[in-house]
Amino acid sequence: MTLRPICEPVELPIGASVIAEHVSVAAAAPQFEPFRHFHDVAELVLFRRVRGEFIAGGRRHPLADGAVAFAPSMHHHDYALARGAMEWVLVQIDPYVVEALAARLDLARLARPFCAVPDERARERIDLLADWLIEAARDPRDPALERIVELLLLSAAGAPEVRPGAEDERTADFERLLPALERLRSAPEAPIALRGAASMCGLSPAYFSRRFKQALGMNFTDYARVYRLHLAARRLATTGAPVSEIGYRLGFSSPSHFSARFRDRFGMTPREYRNSARSRAVAENKGRVNEPA
Repeated sequence: MTLRPICEPVELPIGASVIAEHVSVAAAAPQFEPFRHFHDVAELVLFRRVRGEFIAGGRRHPLADGAVAFAPSMHHHDYALARGAMEWVLVQIDPYVVEALAARLDLARLARPFCAVPDERARERIDLLADWLIEAARDPRDPALERIVELLLLSAAGAPEVRPGAEDERTADFERLLPALERLRSAPEAPIALRGAASMCGLSPAYFSRRFKQALGMNFTDYARVYRLHLAARRLATTGAPVSEIGYRLGFSSPSHFSARFRDRFGMTPREYRNSARSRAVAENKGRVNEPA
């Protein structure tokens, strides 16, 4: 069995609020195997050709050409895609942009994962916006960037939602664990012990541990640490907060403890990670400046 990280890190360049890319899958490509995971960014996938399912909220949502799938930051989701030629646009967005938009426009749907299928006219508009976004995202300073993202999110949130299909086979296990997961999501700065997490879910520590590992692929303590480390990575890459402050605010007992755990996960210290992100951002900006007109 191939092990994959339960949180797949997505690092937005310094100063960028969104990345967008066009993805094409050849007919001979192997079938996508589902694996429940989360990202530290919000994710919007605009499918042009697809067959499969979007797995979120404990349910399987059927995907068809023109469907859109949305997962907020740090919400578990996955895709079970059939073998064959497929095409989509992947948009990954700074969660603060999404949260601000949802609050300003009272878009409650953006607080949870969903799948929708726009009508033909809306689909044409979404395809055009997606192409514009890919072009605009080459320059994170483009003033049109967030407006295009806003229009895309409004179009996706306004489309008729897909009726969910069958429950995911791990739904029952996953739902029993939700109190502990939601507690971690809402207060990552206050680590919770195994016994407390089990109590929130109405389970004994031993039974909670067994079910947690079966449902999510790692034990609760490791999961909580990985979750907080990926939050830290996002803050290092996207804010100027002091490294020690980021560590303390995410519940690490000391700067040395934070640095050691971060190195174990990412292969570099928090400061090296931040410097690397900034160096890449500078290189990308120089590349844009030097591009021929």
